[in-house]
Amino acid sequence: MVKAITAIIHGRVQGVWFRGSTQQKANELGITGWVKNTLEGNVELEAHGEKVQLEVFIAWLFKGPKYSQVEHVDVEWIGSNTQFYSFNIKH
Repeated sequence: MVKAITAIIHGRVQGVWFRGSTQQKANELGITGWVKNTLEGNVELEAHGEKVQLEVFIAWLFKGPKYSQVEHVDVEWIGSNTQFYSFNIKH
């Protein structure tokens, strides 16, 4: 059954290829949705997939790519009422 999350990642997460790495990880796990930078300097995303894959994805978000420094991740499980066909970077 498809589940969904929203997440806001805090820390040094802009200018360190966080969005690109997040898209790559989502594609590896078969997760769809989107990721974007926020004006506040965070990264925000919505992800849809199987619960097990989303749990692996969430664990990865707490680490992030090599040059990032994740301080905190706010995750909320939401209803999966939107259908995405890929995982995209929003600009």
